[in-house]
Amino acid sequence: MRLGRSLEPLSEMPREMVEHVSMMQEWTATAFLHWRIDPNDVRALIPPHLEVDVFDGSAWVGLVPFRMSMRLPYQPALPLFSRYPEINVRTYVHDDAGRRGLRFLSLDVPRSIAVVAARTALGLPYAWSRMSLTERDGTMEYRARRLAPNTGACSEVTVARAASSTADAALARFLTARFRMFAEGPLGPYVLHVEHEPWPLRHAVGVRVDDELVGLTGVTAGAVPDHVVVSEGVHVRVGLPIHLEV
Repeated sequence: MRLGRSLEPLSEMPREMVEHVSMMQEWTATAFLHWRIDPNDVRALIPPHLEVDVFDGSAWVGLVPFRMSMRLPYQPALPLFSRYPEINVRTYVHDDAGRRGLRFLSLDVPRSIAVVAARTALGLPYAWSRMSLTERDGTMEYRARRLAPNTGACSEVTVARAASSTADAALARFLTARFRMFAEGPLGPYVLHVEHEPWPLRHAVGVRVDDELVGLTGVTAGAVPDHVVVSEGVHVRVGLPIHLEV
């Protein structure tokens, strides 16, 4: 591991203030399912200019299904095109300056145009899936079936919100308070900042997971997640990509 500046302290995970907004989004009906992973297994999945971010000696890989709503600044939303389920697989990294962020390993959405645009313009590993999100009495059911690439891969998740908020605040903050994304686009490495309020998190109960998407990224995860929380969601301001010199 390369030596860099001190990492951002977990107790102060700062919110980014986005000055130039590219998009307004809402991430709602969100579940965070996470597995402990050997850091060496994650190292192979990220580029050399990033380091694996660890908590309690482990790297963490998350499966995060939610409902996406998006619009351009100062423009009304178009529900048919801008509101849909999404499910992403992600891990956690930091750069040489000690800035913590996340790294997407895959992102499944039911909009083929969005998949092509994001893969072409931003270099993000989007996939096209048939998806659904159903909410009943505090229980959320997420389903995805991959259409391309890796046709036929499935993910089915059921979670319910408990009445109490999450108690393991330090780990929950490490896994959810991520205000920047590191990626590589056509012009090279970049960072993208997001601004939102802290996630309102609750314990999850009745968790059932039958997932093939995590394994497609090259990660071997157990059948039962090591950490699960849920959230009603946040409002998000998305910035513009900023090129990184590495």
